Amino acid sequence: MKEINGITLKEMFISGANHLYNNYPAIDALNVFPVPDGDTGLNMNLTVSSGAKEISNLNDTNVYRIARAFSKGLLMGARGNSGVITSQIFRGFANGLEGKETMNAVQFGEAMLVGKDVAYKAVMRPVEGTMLTVIREAAEVLNEKAKPNWSIVKALEVMVAEAKASLERTPDLLPVLKEVGVVDSGGAGVVAILEGMLAAITTGIIQKESATATEVVPQYEMAGARITGEEEYGYCTEFILRIGAGEEVKKTFNEERFASVLNSQGNSIVMVRDEDILKVHIHTLRPGTTLTYAQQFGEFVTLKIENMTEQHTHLSDHGKDYFNTNPQVTSASMEMKDYALISVASGEGLSDLFKEYRVDYVVKGGQTMNPSTEDFLAAIKKVHAKTVFILPNNGNIILAATQAAEVTNEEGVVNVHVIPSKTIPQGLVAAMNFNPEVDTEHNIEIMTEALDAVETGQITFAIKDTSIDGFEVKKDYYMGLQGKKILCSLPDKFDALRELLAGMIDELTAIVTIIYGEDVEESAAEELLAELEEKYSAVDFELVNGGQPVYSFIVGLE
Repeated sequence: MKEINGITLKEMFISGANHLYNNYPAIDALNVFPVPDGDTGLNMNLTVSSGAKEISNLNDTNVYRIARAFSKGLLMGARGNSGVITSQIFRGFANGLEGKETMNAVQFGEAMLVGKDVAYKAVMRPVEGTMLTVIREAAEVLNEKAKPNWSIVKALEVMVAEAKASLERTPDLLPVLKEVGVVDSGGAGVVAILEGMLAAITTGIIQKESATATEVVPQYEMAGARITGEEEYGYCTEFILRIGAGEEVKKTFNEERFASVLNSQGNSIVMVRDEDILKVHIHTLRPGTTLTYAQQFGEFVTLKIENMTEQHTHLSDHGKDYFNTNPQVTSASMEMKDYALISVASGEGLSDLFKEYRVDYVVKGGQTMNPSTEDFLAAIKKVHAKTVFILPNNGNIILAATQAAEVTNEEGVVNVHVIPSKTIPQGLVAAMNFNPEVDTEHNIEIMTEALDAVETGQITFAIKDTSIDGFEVKKDYYMGLQGKKILCSLPDKFDALRELLAGMIDELTAIVTIIYGEDVEESAAEELLAELEEKYSAVDFELVNGGQPVYSFIVGLE
């Protein structure tokens, strides 16, 4: 097989996505830092799965068109730094195939080299010993060795072999990997994708194994719904779809395929079709994903989402406004305001706090569930403003927000700017400094400068025994973190907070904001506050019920 067409490339992409899906929990486990945010594999899986869905119903023999469609799906589904970098690899790969109907080994290598270049450009400060290194070394070796008479199988065999060798070398480039005794998790994801692509043209398309996704982080919040381990999912979602109607139709409806996708997204499914009318009932954790998929085939006639935990009877803001099912309240009928702020947060208390600080829309997400590019695009559409500022509040979310800004800015209607906040306290301070009376450039300057005015500390639990920078950490102990620096590891969360503050508060500290999470009782938090106010009498303390998962306490010092 010296040349392949679009059909074969599609099979390779789908096999790569399935192989990543089957292995992403193991990739998550490679997380170096012992906090419950080991989501590299999950983010790459969700990103690549979005690309696979985009091409699942395409039967195009043109390799460039398949690669472009796959790239578009990756772009919209990209989550976290690892997901965004993955999307950029295949964006460049598609660019390298422009104008080509088929692809040989040399062209495959050249396209992968373009993918490497685009991925590196997407990262402001590339770090070697990561997935960037793995894709670079694998692509460069393939380009050096590839010959026109090679088969695609041989080309991929060479690339997979070098990717594996590069992955094994990552601890030599990043000392922290060697200290903890793991290879780079993002690089492992790249290897999994390439292995799956190779399998498609040797042993056959790799199929998804059963129910990996719901087994990964059962105690954390995903997209606003709680995974409890109970039979019922978070949202009861019902809709009637008129198949083939509306401006958003992109794909031909296939009932068997549609039912299969629903089955992968939830349970308690009822699907009834009468000619061009489809009625669906599903219990799902991510109603937005289900509705986005369904909208590709027609127009919603009716739509209802109920939170089965809270027993809400109306659509969430996100779903209701994104699909605009009421023609009297469409975005087109609203006058665009000058400015809007979008922030990322998890926990009702934090959402309310950001809204108090003039944030127009809060995207649900954070440490264990990074929003996708498409989530940000939906939020940008909802706020309906000429200029939008995004506060990611997490270093692993900045790239996805930036990618959404680039997509929006290319259209030229709305100007989107990402203020690179990496923590919740930074986001809050940036929002406080927003001034609707000054111009965009001034706001960018003062909000960005404000990020350095606050120090952030966090209390969370360790997910494993490990040693980092000579600091011994025990599984299930509470760690006090100042950035990536561990200040303490103790069995009690309150003692950990005391120790953290003792290491951070100095004579210049004026204000300390303590945001307590869902695992902290209000009365206990207030008792601790009284103790701290007595001990640090020169400091003004503010206590906030953030309701956030994963982090028992988030503190901001000014």
